[in-house]
Amino acid sequence: MLRAIFNCIRYSDKVLWTIIILISMYSLLLVKSISRESFNYFTVQFISVIIGLLGAYFLQMIDYKVLAEWWKWIAVVCVGLIFCTLFAGIKIEGSMGVNARAWIALPGGITFQPSELVKIGFILTFSKHLSEVKKSSEFKCLKEVVGLGIHALVPVILTHLQGDDGAAIIFLCIALVMVFMAGLPLRYFLFIAVLGAIAAPLMWKLVLADYQKKRILTQLNPEADPLNMGYQQIQSKLSIGSGGVFGYGLFKGLRVANGVVPIQESDFIFSAAGEELGFIGCLVLLLLLLAFIFRVGYIAWCSGESIGMCICFGFIGLVMSQTIFNLGMCLSLLPVMGVTLPFISVGGSSAACLYLGVGIVQSVYLNRDQTKRILNIERYQ
Repeated sequence: MLRAIFNCIRYSDKVLWTIIILISMYSLLLVKSISRESFNYFTVQFISVIIGLLGAYFLQMIDYKVLAEWWKWIAVVCVGLIFCTLFAGIKIEGSMGVNARAWIALPGGITFQPSELVKIGFILTFSKHLSEVKKSSEFKCLKEVVGLGIHALVPVILTHLQGDDGAAIIFLCIALVMVFMAGLPLRYFLFIAVLGAIAAPLMWKLVLADYQKKRILTQLNPEADPLNMGYQQIQSKLSIGSGGVFGYGLFKGLRVANGVVPIQESDFIFSAAGEELGFIGCLVLLLLLLAFIFRVGYIAWCSGESIGMCICFGFIGLVMSQTIFNLGMCLSLLPVMGVTLPFISVGGSSAACLYLGVGIVQSVYLNRDQTKRILNIERYQ
């Protein structure tokens, strides 16, 4: 047991650990600044990071292929969590028509968002399914491709029913990145694009709630409703722009201290980075996330095995899509949809579960052929 723990420390990807620790330190400093005049979000984030890192460390000791073999149980648990949330979750209603039931109350006044854990579970189950389809038919069997589509749509539909369309979009992005990197023929993507274009008017009329339609319309011209729907994005852009090149400095941003941007600790934390750390600070943040994405891509390439590659690309799809949508919200390029900035935003469920994904990626790295050869050589020395 001790030898296995030592080997995990010795042979895990030190570069990936370094990047994730730097991202965590960046997040904690930013959250500490946000917390100076308001609720102590720093404590929440610090506890989440520690729990996440410990979970990632222990999870990397489990062979990802063993985890993938448990896909049926993982799928049952994930669907069960969403259904529990649908029927027994905390309902949040906003003055602008928001109506979501995406959290579960835990003892001690703690809330948990199951969809964050389900994202990691979905990456595992979809990786197993995708690798099996690729191995058996190389996407030549239409029935199996349709099966993949149904698999992908299950969490999308369930999270939509929760009222959490931000999570639904992220699930869809994860699936699209995974099937694209697995080599799904482009004709299927063309079919999806055409189908989406045809379905868009129906979705606008039958699926989207009134407040979601208002968000989309307001995003096109936030100044048309500056004190209501457009307020958050207008103030976010003002905060980001006010920081200039170098920003006002950590713990010195007046708009951050006064909480001018609503939900700046979570969905709009990028606005706090822009004000206090300026263009340089925002660039460093994005470079760290980009370095993380490229390193996970390198691990996918090193794995040399279908399931491992799918897991890595699924996690890339998760981090990349959340980053793009979050920045789009903060810069008023996309409608507000409740998507956090990965590893940076405050959110116990999101932060802790993302680190579990890091642990599985480390498992892919530890179980690659090169590591196994090294361990076998040491075993016989």
